[in-house]
Amino acid sequence: MTIAFLHPPGPGEARPFSRAVKAGGMVYVSGASAPHDPARGIHRGATPAEEVRNALTYIAGLLEEAGSGLDRVVQVTMLISDRADYAACNAEYVKFFPNGLPARHTALFGVPTEARVGFACIALAAEQ
Repeated sequence: MTIAFLHPPGPGEARPFSRAVKAGGMVYVSGASAPHDPARGIHRGATPAEEVRNALTYIAGLLEEAGSGLDRVVQVTMLISDRADYAACNAEYVKFFPNGLPARHTALFGVPTEARVGFACIALAAEQ
């Protein structure tokens, strides 16, 4: 069985994981928040809904690169930093899965970042 590591950490990078891994007909996407690089004009989002939209758009790009897509996601982990954002995050989240909602669990998280929401997911790879 072939395992493909997408975007492994570069030399000296503090991130000890690949952004996604494709193996056994599945794609596993590591937890990710919306991209944020103010020096390049990239901002996470001003609201929890914008962060959801930007994070899931980023994850959709990783899935596409791996030969999959949001329509093939079977399980999602949603990480939020504030319970008060739960409803706003859900309202935006469902827009990304119009053909059926994948299995999901949600957890509160606290990592050294200012992100309010992040996602990890498992998807079917494209049929060969």
